Amino acid sequence: MPELTSRRGLLFGTAAVSAGVLLTGCTSNDSGDEPASNDQPAADDKKGKQVTIGFAGPQADHGWLNAINDNAKNRAKKYEDVTLEITEGSNDTAAQIGQIETLINKKVDVLVILPADGKALTQVGLKAMRAGIPVVNLDRIFNSPQAYRCWIGGDNFGMGLNAGNYIGEKLKGKKNAKVIELAGLDNLELTKQRSAGFDAALKNYPNIKKVARQAADFTVESGQAKMSQLLQAQSKFDALWNHDDDQGVGALRAIEQAGRDDFLMVGGAGALSAMQAIQSDNSVLKATVLYPPTMAASAIDLARALGQSKGVGGLAEFEIPSSLTLYSAVVDKENVKTYLPTGFK
Repeated sequence: MPELTSRRGLLFGTAAVSAGVLLTGCTSNDSGDEPASNDQPAADDKKGKQVTIGFAGPQADHGWLNAINDNAKNRAKKYEDVTLEITEGSNDTAAQIGQIETLINKKVDVLVILPADGKALTQVGLKAMRAGIPVVNLDRIFNSPQAYRCWIGGDNFGMGLNAGNYIGEKLKGKKNAKVIELAGLDNLELTKQRSAGFDAALKNYPNIKKVARQAADFTVESGQAKMSQLLQAQSKFDALWNHDDDQGVGALRAIEQAGRDDFLMVGGAGALSAMQAIQSDNSVLKATVLYPPTMAASAIDLARALGQSKGVGGLAEFEIPSSLTLYSAVVDKENVKTYLPTGFK
């Protein structure tokens, strides 16, 4: 799963960003009352200047990361004017640095980098920028803003916030409601941010108290083991927030084995299996909060726009923004059909 991402930047809805990057804009006012038109070209689906994009990410050892790679590849195929040079994913920072340096030496037009470790790969991001190759930093952020031209990623605090508010509204009329939390790896900043957002939301609902929390490690096995411990320790509660849908598969197994159906569960990230369970409406899982892998498709859009010296639709500025934070939408039975095509395996 992704590490800490900066929450600064322009908030974009998932659908709006992944639909593509286009630009319309206007210059500042001249002597007339109406703003002058801006003839800056827009990035759209029409064939333009040929752009070679280098893509480097970590090993796809999690459903979300595999979806990141698929989104990048499929988005690049959409454009006749894009050639995608993609590296073999690696969680070894030295290996990923070497792969990125190879792309730099090939003189690709733009780089899209999802670093295995943002801090460790900051220097190679700086190297690319200094070589005149703009970098789109995907999700796990570099230590220096000089190491990228644009950052795009998810909102971990927002995930927790939206999960907490969803649960809060569902339990609004219940006196002395109890919730529990199945978190991810506690040594990751993203987990801390998700928990912080969840706790911040619950403060809006004085009738709700969080009574237990366990940290799993984003795997099915850990989800099952930690959920079993929570169920044994808590004989009665009203809602569960699980940070990650992959570990949620194990959590649901533990819940089924325990014969429990007396609470509602909200997941996290947006796995296809979770969305299908929500659609079926035959388990405790009632919603999931997105951490959209479609950000990789949007990163390709942004890289193409950079390579063609174009900008982003709906904004007045000539250039693409320096930062884009994706919104963590809540998917439940009311809107699951809309989001089902984005679910990852």
